Amino acid sequence: MSKRFRQYIGILAAVISYYIIHEGAHLVAALYYGVFKGINFMGLGMQIDVYADRMTDNQLGIFCLAGPVATLLLGWVVILLAKRICTSKSKLFKAIMWYISLSFLIIDPLYMSVLCGFFGSGDMNGIKLLFPEIAVRIVSAVIGVIHGVVIWKYLLPSYTKSFQKDNIHGE
Repeated sequence: MSKRFRQYIGILAAVISYYIIHEGAHLVAALYYGVFKGINFMGLGMQIDVYADRMTDNQLGIFCLAGPVATLLLGWVVILLAKRICTSKSKLFKAIMWYISLSFLIIDPLYMSVLCGFFGSGDMNGIKLLFPEIAVRIVSAVIGVIHGVVIWKYLLPSYTKSFQKDNIHGE
């Protein structure tokens, strides 16, 4: 299987995984609060719809926070498992996990710190019911910088070494 094909599969798997985890966390929160309305499919994305009028501000805030927290936590699980993942003999599996780790570690911090101001507030609308928006943006930016450093200093070298090792062994 070519490197390019593995990259495309990895990116597709990352997008699907991101939506399953992020929106899945929203779904769990909506079901927990008994306010699940439906799933809206929009272009390449999807959104969990709720009966917001039946929720307290705290419930709505927690519902909106659930998605970013879930991806952040699972992003760190992938970081903790990176050395083990990199021992896999499957280049496809490693490519998938590389792109999943990037999506889980980058998307929500970037969106919550910068992009929500340009592309609709989405989760920020509810989260700011719990915390001041500027605080959420600053904390998200700090998390994003930390994730960037972890990716650059730890994940990238681990995966690069693993793929180079595969090439040396002729796999």
